[in-house]
Amino acid sequence: MVVSDLRVRYGRRTVVDGISFEVGEGEIFGILGPNGAGKTTTVECLAGLRVPDGGTVSVLGLDPWRDAAGLRRVLGMQLQSGELPEKLRVAEAMELYASFYEEPADWRELLALLDLTERADSPFGRLSGGQKQRLSIGLALVGDPRVAVLDELTTGLDPAARRDTWELVERVRDRGITVVLVTHFLEEAERLCDRLAVVDRGRIVALDSPAGLVAAVNAEQRVRFRPTTALDDGLLTALPEVTSVQRHGAQVVVTGTGNLVYAVASALARQQIVAADLRAEPAGLEDAFLALTGRRFDHPDRQR
Repeated sequence: MVVSDLRVRYGRRTVVDGISFEVGEGEIFGILGPNGAGKTTTVECLAGLRVPDGGTVSVLGLDPWRDAAGLRRVLGMQLQSGELPEKLRVAEAMELYASFYEEPADWRELLALLDLTERADSPFGRLSGGQKQRLSIGLALVGDPRVAVLDELTTGLDPAARRDTWELVERVRDRGITVVLVTHFLEEAERLCDRLAVVDRGRIVALDSPAGLVAAVNAEQRVRFRPTTALDDGLLTALPEVTSVQRHGAQVVVTGTGNLVYAVASALARQQIVAADLRAEPAGLEDAFLALTGRRFDHPDRQR
């Protein structure tokens, strides 16, 4: 899949502003960004659901608008807002969607993959949030696609259901299906994605593996501990690796870069100060996003 200089405008507002990336066969490629960043609009263009104002898209050599029929045979999409009739049963939905394709996957086998076999006769309206999301993934896979686009598939799920869904996505990739995953959950992106396009205000601000993004910006890390004796903050702020020292009750939180743990531990040892309950917190994607954009990531995890 190749996306080149993709542009989409809503009236005078540009929501996708020159996005370009390539997705390798068999990988989980993430599109990460806060709400309103242009993520869903981008994948709607991939699936031929929206005509862009500029740029090109090629999915397995197919143009989503000129080759719409061919695209439906190779691409499956789980939509963020997809809903089914409340009384439609799980098996009925899978069988119905399978009838749309000349050579569909075995939908009964998919139900087993989705852990939905026991709910085959259940109406859609009686499924839990996690079961509805698993069913939506099954409907995206029933055409036996080579590429699956999953848009915000764990929004609204509790932590346990979210992790179950992550395991399902990994099993989908293990079947040889290329996955394009749209998300605004940082933990989800770090857990699942081989590579990530970080999107902010309609533009890609970085593209790499999750670990590569963090390493590239030299994002800050934190060390937390409780000193066993009195500690002068100046002992730590004088270290070149340290950018700040904060107090939270008896706990000291040191933020910095480089080999921060070693620098802090060595400075304390020289003063014979024991760091009780010492815990290192490596930099993550949120730190990388802050370094790339100059602002905190506005994501739903913080609201829980």
